[in-house]
Amino acid sequence: MPRACTVCSHPDHRAIDRELAVGSLVNRRIATQHGLSEASVRRHGAAHLPAALLKAQDAAEVAHGDALLAEVRHLQARAQGILDLAERAGDYRSALGAIGQARACLELLAKLLGELDERPQVNVALSAEWLTVRAVVLVALAPYPDARAAVASGLLALDGATNGYRG
Repeated sequence: MPRACTVCSHPDHRAIDRELAVGSLVNRRIATQHGLSEASVRRHGAAHLPAALLKAQDAAEVAHGDALLAEVRHLQARAQGILDLAERAGDYRSALGAIGQARACLELLAKLLGELDERPQVNVALSAEWLTVRAVVLVALAPYPDARAAVASGLLALDGATNGYRG
């Protein structure tokens, strides 16, 4: 059974992690300050610090994403407020501009939340390469009528399924 990491179980392990992450002190000095061996500090830095830093980075990215979403939502609310004011004042030119900005904010929110996918959709069943492969397979199966019929039936079913798809 592996031994527990003496740095992880140390009362000052958070301070030790900070010192290792900053890199301003050498392992020997950190070990001396906290009553640990240099080898245990080195092992901890190699084995446990990268995981802790990745978790911290993930948390920072989530926080940044949340702040970004909040900012876009704030802009959305401001655009909606300007739209309301412009409509009440009968300023339709400004209202149209506010509508455009509100729409842009909604689009950005949808992208950030993963609700809007703008990647191109490719229907492989209509590509020239697939049509060629399909023809070659059916010609090759000509001496085997039962197999050819089964493959043709399967291909027709696939074509029907992909032609009904609206991406």
